[in-house]
Amino acid sequence: MPSLALRTLPEGLCGVPQGDWTAAALADRHAAKALLGQLARSQGRAQAPQRWDLRELQQLDHVGAQLLWRQWGQQWPAALATTDLQQQMLERVAQLALTPEALVKANAREGGWGLWVDRLGERVIEGGEHATDYLRMQGQLLLDLYRWLRSPQDGPWRDLSGHLYQMGTTALPITALVGFLIGVVLAYLMSLQLRQFGAEAFIVNILGISLIRELGPMLAAILVAGRSGSAITAQIGVMRVTEELDAMRVMGISHGFRLVMPRAVALAIAMPLISVWTSLCSLAGGMLASDLALNVTPAYFMEALPAAVAPANVVLATAKSAVFGILIAMVGCHYGLRIKPNTESLGQGTTSSVVSAITVVILVDALFAILFRDVGI
Repeated sequence: MPSLALRTLPEGLCGVPQGDWTAAALADRHAAKALLGQLARSQGRAQAPQRWDLRELQQLDHVGAQLLWRQWGQQWPAALATTDLQQQMLERVAQLALTPEALVKANAREGGWGLWVDRLGERVIEGGEHATDYLRMQGQLLLDLYRWLRSPQDGPWRDLSGHLYQMGTTALPITALVGFLIGVVLAYLMSLQLRQFGAEAFIVNILGISLIRELGPMLAAILVAGRSGSAITAQIGVMRVTEELDAMRVMGISHGFRLVMPRAVALAIAMPLISVWTSLCSLAGGMLASDLALNVTPAYFMEALPAAVAPANVVLATAKSAVFGILIAMVGCHYGLRIKPNTESLGQGTTSSVVSAITVVILVDALFAILFRDVGI
């Protein structure tokens, strides 16, 4: 049982720890409470012990050494008698612990620029790790696609068909509803301005370009990112929590070939179709609102739309929708594979996945807009 004895010597008061000062001994609540009481009483004396003799200790580990180091105020006492092993352990604890001066500096830096610099450095390191893992995943995806092309019969066709249904077919109702309502809102807002200038006919041009080239693919990508991107991260994260990923690795099953590649290919196929579907529903909503607000008949709308929207815009919208699908799947898989085996990490990873996927989609859409503006499309 750990204890502390105080002996009065000619040189002064001396603290003599006795018993086992180890984690196992201090795990006993009563023993730990009694020892802490002895340490507090020795520290509260008018003359605290400045000399310590540890040679009567039966056992001492790092937990006991840390307790002594804190009792000494993180400073070496005036006189100390130890064995060689005890001295080595105490020196190691002293090296790892902060000195009082370092603690003062750390506390003073809490509200200053040092804290912000530290946080910035942590964010930069974390961002570098994310970029490295994401780049590695992209390279692995290319290798897995090459492997699939070389032996199509060994590919995950059943996984691909399941993901196409879950990410594509089941997303049609919500994308249709949102697209239709967005078309109605845009048509009503623009009708207020066009009526002032007698330019009601130009609503076909505005709705056609905005919905087919930009808003249709963007709306579809954002909805899919929030719906399917979060599902991808949650699915893979649950596999991490239930140790299925570890089991796959033990069985020699590639995570990239069976988890990442089917989802990326499925969204690359489904996203252009969802984008076209969303654009058509948006145009239908805009057509209805134009008829009600500006008396632009559906027959005129359908006749003027091909002349207002060049085929290159449809090709561009379809192509970038496929890119959006791949990016959403990759971001979802990236955060899913980084989840730790606990529920807190699962929730944080799913939230980060959705936010990152939507941000990436908006940034890539802006790059597409700048690029194809310069080339004249």
